[in-house]
Amino acid sequence: MTALTITPNGPLRGMVQVPGDKSITHRAVIVSALAEGNTTIRGYSHGEDCLNTLRACREMGVVIEEHPDCVRIQGRGLRGWQEPTRPLDCGNSGTGLRLLAGVLAGQPFFSVLTGDDSLRRRPMGRIVRPLREMGAKIAGRQHGEFAPLAIEGGSLRGITHTSPVASAQVKSAILLAGLFAEGETTVHEPLPSRDHTERLLRYLGVTVEAAGGHVRLTPPSAISAKDLTVPRDISAAAFFLVGASIVPGSEVYLPGVGLNPLRTGILDILQDMGADIQVRNPREHSGEPVGDLLARSARLHGVTLSKEHIPRTIDELPILCIAAAVADGKTVISGAQELRVKETDRIRAMATELRKLGVVIEETADGLIIEGGAPLHGGRCVSYGDHRVAMSLAIAGLVAESPVHIDDTACIDTSFPGFYDNLLDLLT
Repeated sequence: MTALTITPNGPLRGMVQVPGDKSITHRAVIVSALAEGNTTIRGYSHGEDCLNTLRACREMGVVIEEHPDCVRIQGRGLRGWQEPTRPLDCGNSGTGLRLLAGVLAGQPFFSVLTGDDSLRRRPMGRIVRPLREMGAKIAGRQHGEFAPLAIEGGSLRGITHTSPVASAQVKSAILLAGLFAEGETTVHEPLPSRDHTERLLRYLGVTVEAAGGHVRLTPPSAISAKDLTVPRDISAAAFFLVGASIVPGSEVYLPGVGLNPLRTGILDILQDMGADIQVRNPREHSGEPVGDLLARSARLHGVTLSKEHIPRTIDELPILCIAAAVADGKTVISGAQELRVKETDRIRAMATELRKLGVVIEETADGLIIEGGAPLHGGRCVSYGDHRVAMSLAIAGLVAESPVHIDDTACIDTSFPGFYDNLLDLLT
């Protein structure tokens, strides 16, 4: 077990290059491994979650070369993967496991997907049920509600699925299975979730239509490989956007950050709170919008967030709790019950740990009520093995009255190796 101690140390100033987008990296690796031909992926995430997806693809015969600045993948085609000889360990990654489940449902072999203790507690029935409806044979704990998942792949048929939750992982698992199905596959969502899978498949020539809350995929005969560039991760940038906003005298520049409109809720919410954040040099990488961000310190005020805000900012809600704790007035978050089935119960985790730092915070069934503006105390906190909780508490330590000690921070490497070093660089 590792730990961090964060001591208040003045403003954050300088440039930070956050890692490549974790969500896009998973998809780029998996789809490139299914393509015909070779792909060079630049800007990919070196986080442990994405490395586990690389390893899983290697276990199925995909040749992958890792270099400091890129990864090269020799695609094996839609049906060229080989049966793995042992269970595929996805570590802590729900994205990796769920997306791979969609692909493996259509492969002509047997496979087992598993992960760490946290991942084996996360709900899998939401992908297992539609994949079974498509014709996949899947077994798992509690009738497929939890991993490990044993998948006997085979012939699939396209379906029309109405998802009860706005989940890009559920949608993507079904769409990836749809690549192998007979007929079209359609997914309806209550609210739009991030669309990285759709954008990537379109960029590679697959017919994917989206309108009116639904996405429809027509299965291709093949996918042609194309080199890809992964934008930097806005979810990783969020920690420095909040840090720069709440630490007086700060100015932080973040180049090349992904600005997918279904991921930029963090920017809209912080600006609604009064943050001084500018978007510069908008451009596009491999079908994804990208820009440079400049964040300066500002006085924040509380806001009200409801279920319409949540899909665009689900991963950033822990760090938004820190912004809310420092902001003047009350922040109310509702419609965020999906936080309870992440790497940990993030609603309970943030409420428990922020109380230790003196924040007045109330936990509700689907969110939090945070009374902001009071000074944060120092104290000893725990991360619950959740990378986003750990990094959020580290940012809180920048404005506390005394040091904040955070136990169990090795989990940060799942998404952001070098987070602490980047933070120190901005403080010097």
